[in-house]
Order: sequence, then C-alpha cells, then structure tokens
Amino acid sequence: MDRLTLGLLSAGHFSVDLSQGAVPAMLPFLIRDRHLSYAAAAGLVLAQTVSSSVLQPLFGQLTDRRPAPWLLPAGVAVAGAGLGAAALMPTYGLIWLAIAVSGVGVAAYHPEGARYASYASGSRRATGMSVFSVGGNAGFAAGPVLATPAFLLLGLRGGWVVGVVPVAVALALALAMPRVEALQAAASAPAARAREGADRWGAFARLTVVLLARSVLFYGLNTFIPLYWIGVFGQPPGAAGAALATLLIVGAAGTLMGGRLADRFPRPTVVAIAVALTVPLLLLLLAMPAPLAATAVLVPLALVLYAPSSLMVVMGQEYLPGRVGTASGVTLGLAVSVGGVVTPALGFVADRAGLRTALLLLVAVAVVATPLAFSLPRRSR
Repeated sequence: MDRLTLGLLSAGHFSVDLSQGAVPAMLPFLIRDRHLSYAAAAGLVLAQTVSSSVLQPLFGQLTDRRPAPWLLPAGVAVAGAGLGAAALMPTYGLIWLAIAVSGVGVAAYHPEGARYASYASGSRRATGMSVFSVGGNAGFAAGPVLATPAFLLLGLRGGWVVGVVPVAVALALALAMPRVEALQAAASAPAARAREGADRWGAFARLTVVLLARSVLFYGLNTFIPLYWIGVFGQPPGAAGAALATLLIVGAAGTLMGGRLADRFPRPTVVAIAVALTVPLLLLLLAMPAPLAATAVLVPLALVLYAPSSLMVVMGQEYLPGRVGTASGVTLGLAVSVGGVVTPALGFVADRAGLRTALLLLVAVAVVATPLAFSLPRRSR
C-alpha cells in the first residue's frame, strides 16, 4: 500500500466533497444578500447535483479510453475555485454557472480518484478504498462546519476561505503527479492486466441495483432521522441534530470497519450480510419507545449502512476491470445521487401517512436489495 499517495487522494476526496457540502451552508447567505427565492436556491443545489453526479460516468468513460491523472489536481482546483467564485458573483445566472462549474470539478475528480486509490491500495484494496471513502465523508460533513463560521464572520466573501483548502490540496496533488503516474504504469503492465479477467456486466448491473437501494436508504435516513426524533419522540432540534451526528460519525467508523472486514472475508459476503442486517435493525428502530433506546439501535444501524460503501466501489471495479473509470463514475456518482431524487417522494408519503410509514418503505427497499446482494458473485481469479 502506497500510504502517501493514498493519503493525498483521500485529501483530494475530502476537498471536492467539502466544496459540495459547503453549498447548502451558503444558501441562507445567498438568499439574504442576493435576495434569492427558495426555489432559486433549490435550483443551485440542482445545478451542483446534475453537474457533479450525472457527469461522473462520462468522465469515467473518457478516462477508460485515455487515463488522465492530471484531472486529479485539476478537478480539486476547479471545485474549490468554483465555490469561491459563486460566493462573489453578483447575479443569479453567474452564481448558478459558478456552482455548476464547481460540480464539474467534483465529477472530474471522482472516477480518476477512485481508480488511483485502487492502484495505491495494493493488495489491500478494500481497506484503501475505505480510507478514500472516509475522506469524502469527512469532507461533506466539514463543509457546513467550515463554511458557516466563515460566512458569519466575512459574509459571502468567506467563500474564498473555504476554497483555499481545495486549492492547497490541488497543489500538493500536482507536485505528486510523478508518483501517481508510476502507479498507472505498474497497473497497466501486461501481467497485471491479464490477472484482471473480463468485464462482467450482469454482476455489475445487480451491484448497481444494490447501490441504488443503499442510496435511497442513506438519503432517507439522513433526512428523516432528525424529523423522526422531533415528530415521534417530541425531542428538541438539538437532540435531533445529535441523532443525525451519531449516524454520520458512527457511519464513518463503519466505512473503515467494512474495509477491514473485506480484506479478511469475501467482499460480496460482507456486503450481503450488511444489507440483510439493515432490515431487522430498521424494524427495531421503529419499535423503540424512547429516544435513548432508539439511539442505541442507531449505532449498529449506522455501522451496517456504511460498511458496504467502499466495498461496492471496489467490487464495481473488479466486475468491470476493463472500464474502471466507468465503474467508479457509476458507483460513486450516478447510482449514489438517485437517493436524493427519491427522497422527496418519501417526504410526500410522510406528509400524508406519517414518518413511520416512510421509514417502513425504507425497510421494503432493504428487503428487495437483500437477495440481489446475496446473488453477487465473487471476483474470478
């Protein structure tokens, strides 16, 4: 395992997801200072989602044909610069364009970042990819933590303070390009390519459906856990935020745990068991009568929800060894973003049938995903 390169790639993942996570924190200040409507603010989130997620498979296909390690520093720099520029733009159209450009930088980074993280991981691909994934998780969580104080102290000009972090990481990645390119040369050797085998589209399709289900679970729980604490348990917003923080912090530990387990046991087995355990744990959460007991259930639920995240990226790369960039773009971008599209429909159900019913639909999603997860084949050797 090339720990230095893997650390730099994880820092790049932190930086691009920091740029994504800072956008929601910027919206209240844009509404106040640029006099935007709520619909216009939501349009900025849509611009970021479309450019950062939908474009990822396209970048993956392009880099499968011609690897482009220069996209690593370039993607991080564009993501940070676009965020900083959005905070300074005077009109809505220019703000929208700057955030969309930032999303393009995010989309450019992820497929190549996942590809080279796989190369840097050596034989411990699951552990390496879990480190790479945790970098992204930490960046997304750090976005509002860093951006909100900067905007409070400096106003919208504070966007440049947040953008400095990605630009600094981009410079470090640019200086490390010779080391990164050496990983590509080793992975492209004929002997290494021969060991990878043929593309397995059927297995990849089933994996993608499991990813879609996990994305719905992820976005659904992130959205409705705080609302459940308030609406069902009658807790104040602070307690609801603490429940969400528990889900996210324990989830980061679950990502690392999944990587460790998958370097000792077959990856499909770890994924299938984690998906299957989601069903009883969600039902147990809904059965809890008090917030303390529910929080105790939330801990193992977060572990099994996050444990498969990095493993499925690795499995996608193994199922499509000839199209690693495409596999990374789908597993990191397109499939994951579907959960954000489905969540408003769950909100519609919650408005009319209650929060418990919406969470029961998440149980149904996990039930559908479980047999597909158990059908995933091991990588042929």
